[in-house]
Amino acid sequence: MSALFEPWSPSFVADPYPAYARLRETGRVHWFEPTRQWLVPHFADVSALLRDRRLGRTYRHRFTHEEFGRTPPPAAHEPFHTLNDHGILDLEAPDHTRIRRLVTKAFTPRTVAALEPTVRRLAAELVAGVRAAGGGDLLADVAEPLPVAVIAEMLGIPESDRGLLRPWSADICGMFELSPSEETARRAVTASLEFSAYLRKLIAERRAEPGTDLISALIAAHDEGDRLSEQEMISTCVLLLNAGHEATVNTTAGGWWTLFRHPEQLAALRADHSLLPSAVEELMRYDTPLQMFERWVLDDIEIDGTVIPRGSELALLFGSANRDPARFTDPDRLDLARTDNPHITFGAGIHFCLGAPLARVELNASFGELLREAPTMRLVAEPEWQPGYVIRGLRELRVEL
Repeated sequence: MSALFEPWSPSFVADPYPAYARLRETGRVHWFEPTRQWLVPHFADVSALLRDRRLGRTYRHRFTHEEFGRTPPPAAHEPFHTLNDHGILDLEAPDHTRIRRLVTKAFTPRTVAALEPTVRRLAAELVAGVRAAGGGDLLADVAEPLPVAVIAEMLGIPESDRGLLRPWSADICGMFELSPSEETARRAVTASLEFSAYLRKLIAERRAEPGTDLISALIAAHDEGDRLSEQEMISTCVLLLNAGHEATVNTTAGGWWTLFRHPEQLAALRADHSLLPSAVEELMRYDTPLQMFERWVLDDIEIDGTVIPRGSELALLFGSANRDPARFTDPDRLDLARTDNPHITFGAGIHFCLGAPLARVELNASFGELLREAPTMRLVAEPEWQPGYVIRGLRELRVEL
């Protein structure tokens, strides 16, 4: 199995799709000894398991670490786990149900609709900068600053403080990779402490003087007398930043890299901008920004005759599921006009991405602005990939006009 699945290999990270095809051909579930996880590569299984309540993002609502056969994390990592474990991505019912219901009261479709003019304005400003410079690094100049600015605007974070957000987020997200190092953990703990302290101060200010921002709405959100705790608000804000920009950043840069490698599809999109909505969905399917989503087995399950016992960890391979020929016609072909496209990029079940509508607004805004204002944009050099596999993205994407 190690010969097929090599998440620490730069060549595998650059193109994991041939290996995924072999994994799908050789079975529905595979044991991967280096991380002691069961790999699940097929769309039907991934989709069903995301909805299966015998699995969980956590096990702490039912078991202690010891009861589950797991070693508790080191005490020095506690600030990271406190921050991470109070966010809805890593909670199960009843806490997940309660917090998501309260967050949804604040983060409504109306909130996203109201943000759309801001998103389009920010995208236009960033693309204008690229035009003025005659090119640049699309990742650093457009892909990264847009979602960070949108989340910051939404949370009411002052412009002067926004430079803090991306480094904090990057350091925290390092812990979501496979077997993170002690140095990665140290950086994540420091970022967790600093970001939490910053948000605690901001929440106190909004309690004293509420505004129209999301933090004020989270403070005000209540349901039958229930409210979010301060820690739940802090964890929610951090999750909105981390989840709300990683996928958008990597879909933007990776999507353009995909388009440059498929000139006939790029030409079709430039000729017909009405393809943009389906193009965005296809780019998310074709090269998935979040390659793996992990779940704990809370009660024994069986996959294709293999019993997966309680205490095991499943690695659901989103990137493989999105290229499964059992669900997608000619899945290795980029088709920007693809209509039957139920990709799993935003997950499914109770952990379906809360920010998916906002991500789509941002992606349509940035791709649309670049198509209109930089119609001759071309690649300067083939990019390199970051070393991370789980959250997979480019280091940079150099372009010229």
